[in-house]
Amino acid sequence: MPVRRSATAGLILAVISAVTFSTSGTFARSLIEGGWSAEAAVAARVGLAALMLLVPTLISLRGRWGVLRRNLGTLSLFGLLAVAGAQVGFFNAVRYLPVGIALLLEYLGIILVVAWMWLVHGQRPRRLTVMGAVLAVAGLVLVLDLTGSSGINPLGVVWGLCAGVGLAAYFILSARTDPQLPSMAMATGGMAIGAVVLGVLGAIGLLPMHATFGEVTFAGQRVSWIVPIVGLSLVAAVISYVAGIGAARILGARLASFVGLTEVLSAVLVAWVFLGELPTLIQLGGGSLILAGVALVRADELRAARTAQAPEPVAAPAPVPATNR
Repeated sequence: MPVRRSATAGLILAVISAVTFSTSGTFARSLIEGGWSAEAAVAARVGLAALMLLVPTLISLRGRWGVLRRNLGTLSLFGLLAVAGAQVGFFNAVRYLPVGIALLLEYLGIILVVAWMWLVHGQRPRRLTVMGAVLAVAGLVLVLDLTGSSGINPLGVVWGLCAGVGLAAYFILSARTDPQLPSMAMATGGMAIGAVVLGVLGAIGLLPMHATFGEVTFAGQRVSWIVPIVGLSLVAAVISYVAGIGAARILGARLASFVGLTEVLSAVLVAWVFLGELPTLIQLGGGSLILAGVALVRADELRAARTAQAPEPVAAPAPVPATNR
């Protein structure tokens, strides 16, 4: 029973992470349309989120600096790949590709997670997991509604696959970290390193960094730029990263990555609520396929857990040879 409750908590955290991550597009759009570069919005997002989490992180560590030093390598990889790498890859991909195709390439990262768990950890994907992956990717294609897209730019494909590597790193590194390192510290360290990397790339001119500080349009209303930037950093970064890391630790990288696909479906619903962009029947059908794929992967995990916990059959005692007494 405790294991089932723990898995339920992991699923809840994963959904919370996916939903809050999905709001980033809506918040960022208002800033970008108001004159911000996408890279500046991302840098502000993770930098402010790291500052917001600084005090709670120090409290959660309780002076255990040795834990932080021991995981410095993992934190650096998380910041470079899962935060900066994924963001830079995606925003460069959308320079050359339609957003839908860029998202599809990024979320192929879940296939990389399955491959990593197989090749590195020997966890060969079982039939239900493979079926779930096929359904989830098919649903992703429908939700993103790729019909009518223009030609494919190879450079954009490369950037999109880089974003997929970053997404896979997010789930793999989140699941494998030292259990003594709080999820909050993992998120704070990764975002701080990511913000520094993005800032350096902007300072040397490799990424465009410009912002304006006036009113922007958000959800059909004129508001201060502070409103979307707080939403982007607090909702779409602080809550999403902390919840996502906690979910990956409970569920493992593979299942957490599949549940993370619901972010795309949630993004469509958020755009419906805040921007009035009504999802099509095809998109709703794709969402159903994503949920079905997640359900199959979850069922596969439960079946494997029951098999592992099944008691081994007790061998019958050998017959005692008859003796002449």
